[in-house]
Amino acid sequence: MSSPTISALIPFKNTDRFISAALESLVSQTMADFEVVMVDDGSSDNSRKIALDFCKRDLRFKLFEGGRGLVSSLNEGLSAAQGKWIARFDSDDICHPERFARQLAMAENCGEKTIVSCRVRSFPHLEVSSGFRLYEKWINSLESSEEIEHNLFIESPIPHPTAFYSRAAVTDAGGYRDLGLPEDYELWLRLWSLGFKFIRVPETLLAWRERADRFSRTGSMYSLTSFYKTKALYLGYVPCLVDKRVFVAGTGQTARRLGKYIQRQGFHIEAFISPGSVLKGRKLRGRPVISITQWESIGGLPLIVASRKPGATDVIQGYLEGKGLLNWVDFVLCS
Repeated sequence: MSSPTISALIPFKNTDRFISAALESLVSQTMADFEVVMVDDGSSDNSRKIALDFCKRDLRFKLFEGGRGLVSSLNEGLSAAQGKWIARFDSDDICHPERFARQLAMAENCGEKTIVSCRVRSFPHLEVSSGFRLYEKWINSLESSEEIEHNLFIESPIPHPTAFYSRAAVTDAGGYRDLGLPEDYELWLRLWSLGFKFIRVPETLLAWRERADRFSRTGSMYSLTSFYKTKALYLGYVPCLVDKRVFVAGTGQTARRLGKYIQRQGFHIEAFISPGSVLKGRKLRGRPVISITQWESIGGLPLIVASRKPGATDVIQGYLEGKGLLNWVDFVLCS
């Protein structure tokens, strides 16, 4: 029996309220050459029974035992999968019928060192905050490889359940790692550091469920601190930052916390740049704080722009580009 072209990889735990609709959206795919690799990460509700019912109905659905955490379940699923391509999917989301077909076409065109995403639409409406809608809008606005790459250190630009990638290429790169960090974001940055590219199908192919008890809302591996640690691990791979001598634009919590972790990764911070007036002799993390005017007189580059204040990154980017500086050449955006 020949191997399927695509393996949909779905770890799940206690999602019996949603899993039937999620799996039905896979049955409705317009292309049929796929398998569904479901890994039960220790469910105590009816999720497992529902998954078994789908296995009885459709031989493409296969159930495997997990129970040792999300990262372990993801790697177990990768090992069990037979498809050339992996389509990540979560058991509470809904796939558009054309998702597999559209992402497969782009993946085959771009090659095995490309992670293919798509646009998303968050639901249900009343559960989605205005802040999350901004995140969704930002994700959907980044389509080309260059756009995604140049924004990799702001937030994760690839929602995990939209990811479509080569099983062999990702397995050879080490698969998922249990480092106490956001497993998907760490994987994207690691793959990028190894020369992988990212691209997005410019169509909404996933309905992305927002809910307060989602693991990425409650797990410590998804805390802001964990994201700062993850960014710090890989910032040194940005071409303009390889010497690890930088100025940090910002003096707020983001700059302070990111500064802490990049220093631990061997970065030397020449100075923090304050958007306002500066008291003489002020320091952060043992490094001087200077004003924008002082920075302009120094002409110090490269810059790490570090701010989570809404709209601040866009303002700073516009200011820097107005001075002829280039994103990814002279500065890198972080938040």
